[in-house]
Amino acid sequence: MITFFASIALLVIAYFTYGKFIEKIFDPSDARKTPAYANADGVDYVPMHKQKNALIQLLNIAGTGPIFGPIMGALFGPVAFLWIVFGAIFAGAVHDYLTGMISIRNKGAHIPELAGKFLGNVSKHIVNVFALLLLLLVGTVFVTTPASLLAILMNGKVALWILITVIFAYYFLSTILPIDKIIGRLYPYFGAVLLIGTVGVGGALVFSDYTIPELTLANLHPDNVPIFPILFFTITCGALSGFHATQSPIISRTTQKESQGRYVFYGMMITEAVIAMIWAAAAMSMLDGQTLSEFIKTGTPSSVVNEVSMTLLGAIGGTIAVLGAIVLPITSGDTAFRAARSIIADYMKIDQKKVAKRLMIAVPLFVLSALLTQIDFNILWRYFSWANQATAAIALWIATMYLFIKGKNYFVSLVPALFITYMVFVYILNAKIGLSLDLKLSFYVGIVLTAILTVMFFIKAKNNKANKIETDVVVDDVDVNESKLA
Repeated sequence: MITFFASIALLVIAYFTYGKFIEKIFDPSDARKTPAYANADGVDYVPMHKQKNALIQLLNIAGTGPIFGPIMGALFGPVAFLWIVFGAIFAGAVHDYLTGMISIRNKGAHIPELAGKFLGNVSKHIVNVFALLLLLLVGTVFVTTPASLLAILMNGKVALWILITVIFAYYFLSTILPIDKIIGRLYPYFGAVLLIGTVGVGGALVFSDYTIPELTLANLHPDNVPIFPILFFTITCGALSGFHATQSPIISRTTQKESQGRYVFYGMMITEAVIAMIWAAAAMSMLDGQTLSEFIKTGTPSSVVNEVSMTLLGAIGGTIAVLGAIVLPITSGDTAFRAARSIIADYMKIDQKKVAKRLMIAVPLFVLSALLTQIDFNILWRYFSWANQATAAIALWIATMYLFIKGKNYFVSLVPALFITYMVFVYILNAKIGLSLDLKLSFYVGIVLTAILTVMFFIKAKNNKANKIETDVVVDDVDVNESKLA
């Protein structure tokens, strides 16, 4: 268990050390009025307390990813722990913090708007397609997976289509109603279920007779699937996930002070990594690679969640843990659709104060998603994984551009941007959903493509800096003190 406890300790320490270092580079200022106040509209721009924002951010970003991803990543063995820990500290949490804070400095802008501003209009249109594709896939996957978990929990007594319909109905209301009406009120209860279930599984695992394996760099995947690049597309949430870049602007529009950013953005990513560690450890400890593979193939990771929870915690505790696993995708699916509505509204410049205009965007989204539920989960997950990490790469390049123009230490985002960009190229070159090239050839071509992209980036960066591109939208400076906080 040394590896497991050391990993948890590193994640916690990183929040107080590397997280503080990243915060110092960005240099937040509480004298600046945040979008929650500057653009208050009672729908999306609503000031909310730090703790509530943090909980919403955690539940937004932590869909089935930090459970299903680590369970599937556990097939590779303890090497998966390395990606969760170092990926979260140096890539995922940096990604989340910088995208959230840059959004705050730009009126709560979503990633397509930020891409247009920092990378150019062509990038804006490309990222808009990527972000919407990603959100639509997330919303769809996070309808079917909680429905399948609920079906297992109810022993099939309620038809799957009924559960899907109920979840869709909740998503629809969460998408069109003001953020503080449903999401702001229900998430504290959802969060309690999640934390009780996750802590229960983690605690029961530690004190059980199961042995959490120690670190080895060997690839233990029963099908000998290559670690590079597949592991980085199997475990996304919990390490690095572009989906988070679509969610952070939701909270950048409700954040009261810039100094709350490290806790809300960096801290919640670290918390998600802890959740991922617990489920990866449980899967590795309780099921050997072949058995785990069979569970996943025959019943999706939902069956593994049910098996682990019921075995460790019994009927009552196991039910709570499964409910916690159900909460995660539901609380990401609802905000996926909400973010998609917001992105389309920003892109088409459609004001969202009136319900009719929200419905005009939301209804077609849900029709498309309903059609996508007919597609096999495993196929959807493959496309989601690639679109997810491609979005993460773009978000990190945006952050790098921002820091470069401001003359700050941009290497903190450049290094993870280079790494995940290279993995994105290798994956799509080699994968069956891509070009199906030989893996070795994909590695070489990936290097060339990453190098070309990097050269193009720095040419653009130098031009932006020479032209003094505005990095932060000017707002009236105010002192937001505690007496003013909602």
